[in-house]
Amino acid sequence: MKLRDEEQVEEILKRLRRAEGQIGGIIRMIESGRGCDEVVTQLAAVSRALDRAGFKLVACAMRQSIAEEAAGSRPAMGVDQMEKLFLTLA
Repeated sequence: MKLRDEEQVEEILKRLRRAEGQIGGIIRMIESGRGCDEVVTQLAAVSRALDRAGFKLVACAMRQSIAEEAAGSRPAMGVDQMEKLFLTLA
């Protein structure tokens, strides 16, 4: 399913780019010998950022499928498929 809401896609990409930058920072932290507690704190932040991006993506797909169904067309994703995606993130 191709997402059509460009605003939502940009927001998801922004979150992913932020996580990408955080991962680079974590790598530099480890290379420079930073403490385990600092590194784990940053890893947790990246994990949350990725989770949010994933949930935003699923929510966007759900809204799109609902709109397609309301318009009288067959939704690109069924409820079972969306549930499976959602649970993959859990």
